Amino acid sequence: MRRLGTTDITTPPMVFGGNVFGWTADRERSFALLDRFADAGGTLVDTADVYSSWVPGHQGGESEAIIGEWLKRSGRKLQVATKMGMLSSDNHARLAPHKIAEACDASLRRLGVETIDLYFAHLDDADTPQEEVLAAFGKLIDAGKVRHLGASNFTAARLKSALDVATRDGLPHYHVFQPEYNLLIRTGYEGERQDLCVTHNIGVVPYFGLASGFLSGKYRSTADIGNAARAGRINQAIGLGGLKILEAMDTVAAETGASLSQIALAWLAAQPGVTAPIASATSTAQLDDLIAGWDLTLSREQLDRLTAAGV
Repeated sequence: MRRLGTTDITTPPMVFGGNVFGWTADRERSFALLDRFADAGGTLVDTADVYSSWVPGHQGGESEAIIGEWLKRSGRKLQVATKMGMLSSDNHARLAPHKIAEACDASLRRLGVETIDLYFAHLDDADTPQEEVLAAFGKLIDAGKVRHLGASNFTAARLKSALDVATRDGLPHYHVFQPEYNLLIRTGYEGERQDLCVTHNIGVVPYFGLASGFLSGKYRSTADIGNAARAGRINQAIGLGGLKILEAMDTVAAETGASLSQIALAWLAAQPGVTAPIASATSTAQLDDLIAGWDLTLSREQLDRLTAAGV
């Protein structure tokens, strides 16, 4: 178990990604996946109010609603991280105080809970002063609606600015950061953002830990993609030199007996500042494979070799 920054949230080296719930995993399959994750000792599921508004006929909030149904039906407890700021069609002042308050109440209703364990600003907002944003989040904490705050997709400068404003004005801090980060996509975290998170003990939970499934190794050519839900991202991965990374992963797999998905997440979990990568699954077999990798520890030489393959 790993502690998430300075919060009281602890998690195995994987957070379950709920973006698939109500999209590529229907209600009953989502319930089965959540059961399996909880059975294995998983503690934190990640979602957002925008999931899955991109599906024809969906409005957003479908993932949260399924998690809420599961919590009620199962009577079990998982901590929930959700996000706001991307659902609104009005992209101006996406973190305006009234939008934060409204979005939080809507998420609480869908989840059927009184308190959100970890609440993220999904995107930055240059239109609203950061002190107003943090004060609005602070009201949610004071009301018992939110326990901890996180930021997703912020630049290093804006994350640092938010920390400085919080310290200056006695406002809540962002204690968790959620960037896009994996063996293939590195610029969203490495460098200034990583240094900032390590220095301030900000827990990091990267999304797209498997690069939209590409790092599972099942897509070796455009012919393998077929009608995959994330075909565009997988094609992009191949174009970014992903096959070279898969070759390095294949070598480590031969040495360890681990699957490529397990290796991808173990590499992430070993990076400075990272608490636990987010990964999703659409079948219990996929989830079982990910869970089986929680104990995988790669050698320094193997980690370095994988890192070099992506440069």
